[in-house]
Amino acid sequence: MAENNTSGASTPKKRRNDVVAAERERFGGIKWGSAFFGWLTAIGLTVLLSAIATAVGAGVGAANTTSTSDAANQAQENAQTIGIVSGIVLAIVLFVAYYCGGYVAGRMARFDGVKQGLAVWLWGIIIAIVIAILAAVAGDQFNVLDKIQGAPRIPLDGSALTTGGLIGLAITILVPLIGAILGGKAGMRFHRKVDQAGIDHQITTDQN
Repeated sequence: MAENNTSGASTPKKRRNDVVAAERERFGGIKWGSAFFGWLTAIGLTVLLSAIATAVGAGVGAANTTSTSDAANQAQENAQTIGIVSGIVLAIVLFVAYYCGGYVAGRMARFDGVKQGLAVWLWGIIIAIVIAILAAVAGDQFNVLDKIQGAPRIPLDGSALTTGGLIGLAITILVPLIGAILGGKAGMRFHRKVDQAGIDHQITTDQN
């Protein structure tokens, strides 16, 4: 059993690495189809988790409201805190959603999990650019990403030039990238376990 954890020339781990290298050479690289389905997973989870977070926030706000004047004063005093909390919640939602999207792409593609995660993120950026161009040409009613909180989008009104806008833009760009890459690596790692099990079985069969 200890032999499985070594990396000598004839160990199961070395044999697995040789097989995986040969398979990656033929079937590796970015798989845009897998990445697209990963992006669909990410954007669907973004919508679902954002809706849950909004419902929870609305419920908490309703439970804490005592009177109109008190609510107004409390909202003014806690505006900055609410903004920070909203940013944190948004970052968590995007990370979880794109981690899952990257995982789907990595599992489907089998190899190069980092590249698959990057491709999931690139799909989001590409679609955001296409929708922004469509909205600029045909009108804001076609900018459907505005209706999805946290989805990467290209602002057309200069709102990203403010401090809050720049922070929000950084969150919606960098957090999904990190989540998708980590998810892609996790999805790929599952197949390495499967490969190792196959090599272990083959060695056992040969020895018998």
